[in-house]
Amino acid sequence: MAVLVTGGAGYIGSHVCLELLKAGVEVVAVDNYRNSSPEAVQRVKALAGKEMPVYDADLLDKDRLAAVFANHPLNAVIHLAGLKSVRESVEKPLVYYENNVTGTLVLFETMKRFGVGKMVFSSSATVYGAAASMPIHEDAPIRPVNPYGRTKAMIEEILRDLCFADPSWSVALLRYFNPAGADASGAIGEHHRGVACNLVPYITQVAAGSLQSVNVYGSDYPTPDGTGIRDYIHITDLALGHVKALEHVLRSTGAKAYNLGTGQGYSVMEMIRAFEQVSGRTIPYTLVDKRPGDVARCLADPTNAERELQWRARRGIHEMCADAWRWQTNNPSGYA
Repeated sequence: MAVLVTGGAGYIGSHVCLELLKAGVEVVAVDNYRNSSPEAVQRVKALAGKEMPVYDADLLDKDRLAAVFANHPLNAVIHLAGLKSVRESVEKPLVYYENNVTGTLVLFETMKRFGVGKMVFSSSATVYGAAASMPIHEDAPIRPVNPYGRTKAMIEEILRDLCFADPSWSVALLRYFNPAGADASGAIGEHHRGVACNLVPYITQVAAGSLQSVNVYGSDYPTPDGTGIRDYIHITDLALGHVKALEHVLRSTGAKAYNLGTGQGYSVMEMIRAFEQVSGRTIPYTLVDKRPGDVARCLADPTNAERELQWRARRGIHEMCADAWRWQTNNPSGYA
């Protein structure tokens, strides 16, 4: 069985490729290296002790993508490629719609041309927007509040339409919550071009001395310590969720969404304290005003994934922080 992984050199993609290879799946990867590094896939192959073809390709390049499908008889696609910065999507919406939506349409057209109708799609909890109740179930209203979230919601609808038009298609829509950490080896992790946007890699840069302090946005939320609570999921657990989702789509039809989260949240201060414990370093932080649109809590209801995919997150806060710190320590400049 051969599976195409788009965005295979990225943070999530590299960990997904590793877990697929370890599970005995033949992997073909494509990536344009816009926000990733070719070194990531070299390390994945070394960790797995296996080879995988990797193509420098952009999904907007129809001919290049078709050549990949022509060279490899594929059974399924795990679609991870896409731009992912919420802030940048607000500043450059047309770039996000072209890259994420148009590029994905090219991929779907190519899949249909080559008779591949099995897909695991990298969606996001951002499709829910500011959910009215917690934890969030997959039946919650889809109300994205930024262009990035809207690209994910649009692609979900396109996939549902494809499955309706062709009942042989099978799709798992994986709505991620907050991926964090790194592979336990410390060889692959979250690579940044510049300052990190997400909390855990930002904390690692502060611990390493690259940044002065962590900005804590809001300290008077109705939470135990006043800081916002999020559902952080270890990147290896997330990657294993893709392996389980792949197994599911290969034996089913139709489109269905699944939350990938722990169902248990950690506050900003809990993450800082846990990181201090595993690193042995003091993490300076600065209390600043809340950001518009931020909510007190955002938690997944992962029941469907547990029941239907036989998947559950097993790693906790200390493993996330310890593995992120190992990655930072071993790779102070990322893959550079």
